[in-house]
Amino acid sequence: MAKTWAPMGQTPVIVHQGRWPKFSAISGITPRGKFYIQVHKGTIATPGVIEFLGHLLRHIRRRPIMIFWDGGRPHHSDETRAFLRKHPRLEVHRFPGYSPELNPDEWVWRHLKNHELASYAPHDLKELRRELRLAVVRMRRRPALIRAFVSAADLPD
Repeated sequence: MAKTWAPMGQTPVIVHQGRWPKFSAISGITPRGKFYIQVHKGTIATPGVIEFLGHLLRHIRRRPIMIFWDGGRPHHSDETRAFLRKHPRLEVHRFPGYSPELNPDEWVWRHLKNHELASYAPHDLKELRRELRLAVVRMRRRPALIRAFVSAADLPD
């Protein structure tokens, strides 16, 4: 929720269609301020997680990749574990139970939702995806902000 403008005494109303098809995003950030994201139709299951890990391996070369995860089911499926065993550059760390305050990627999403997309009410999923893409571009142009989120989270080096 964000502040908005309306004539005095008239509560602003954002009209929307209600339920619509869903899409989900999986993302990751680096200490250098890079932001990686993939958007999927529906819910992200194990194949989507593995696809994203492959994306990271292709784009972040020759460096170890520290993955910080919550307890989501696709994060610890047998298929995901097998993929991780095949790719030793992927080093997994677990966040304690629900702890978004420790996860700088959650801070990026909070910024996107509360600043870049605040009070945004798209007419359809296509419009939302387009606006999300633009918000991600704006976020990628602010690596110092992403680095600040990583630094404030006090993650291990």
